[in-house]
Amino acid sequence: MSVLDLAPVVQGSAPARALSQTLDLARHVDALGYRRYWVAEHHSMPGIASSAPAVLIGAVAAATSGMRVGSGGVMLPNHVPLVVAEQFGTLEALHPGRIDLGIGRAPGTDSVTARALRRSAEGLSAEEFPQQLAELRAFFSGVWPDGHPYGRITATPGAGLAPPIWLLGSSGYSAQAAAALGLPFSFAHHFSSANTEPAVQLYRSSFQPSETLEKPYAMVAVSVVLADDDEHAAWLAKPGQLSMLRVRSGSPGPLPTPEQAAAYEFSDADLAAMEPFLGGQVVGGPDTVRRELSSLLDRTGADELMVVTTVSPHADRVRSYEKLAVLAP
Repeated sequence: MSVLDLAPVVQGSAPARALSQTLDLARHVDALGYRRYWVAEHHSMPGIASSAPAVLIGAVAAATSGMRVGSGGVMLPNHVPLVVAEQFGTLEALHPGRIDLGIGRAPGTDSVTARALRRSAEGLSAEEFPQQLAELRAFFSGVWPDGHPYGRITATPGAGLAPPIWLLGSSGYSAQAAAALGLPFSFAHHFSSANTEPAVQLYRSSFQPSETLEKPYAMVAVSVVLADDDEHAAWLAKPGQLSMLRVRSGSPGPLPTPEQAAAYEFSDADLAAMEPFLGGQVVGGPDTVRRELSSLLDRTGADELMVVTTVSPHADRVRSYEKLAVLAP
């Protein structure tokens, strides 16, 4: 069991408060025995403060001692591979054996913000992802094809300090890429639930052993809200659902409070728009959550679950992870 944190910014609060709560949650789940703590890269979203994963990973790793800490993920088309290698080489040098580098190919934002990140209309596109990934791995290993112009460059820190690289995805593309390269794979069930089982099956059936892995290793990210009973869990979950609806409608904002969300009535059109998200959400008391997570594990054969819990108040988010630790298979 691992944790994915979006550093949610609650309505009426501020990013500084969200980041402070991230560190508080990290300390709690580290003590509870969770395996990893990943933060996700998003941009131009007032409700998410994790826009600089490498910076936040350093802070989380410094505040904890047992968990692996990493990105879920770094959106590689937004960055040049040399900078990512230097950033994560630095993290690995500072926290040896505790850093993960999860890589995605989506922008993590809208098209206008993506252009601002990349400084041109063309920039670094998703179509260039295989080349970017190959360059990133070469900067870590120091091994380049003969005559490659970047072969004279040494990533410092970076070369010889490669953290484990994961590929992240919400479709079959990254599943196939991870399988072909023999890398671990993490699937975004929390917002692409209809594609989870086909993608994980494709990854396992296509996997090619590598120096990194002898056999496939699949992690599934799932949204979980766990409370004392189903009714209270549903009340806590509604702000996250309303926040996702606003993102999908092009109007992202801070995470509503439970009281604000309770005043909103979802229409049939709203529910249809949120179906990929709702299908990847497990909400309820202990018996409900245990049953639904067991079913997810049975259907996917996942080696690991990565849990994202986006609720407020912060104390209820901490309690959800505390209760989940007791239920963990």
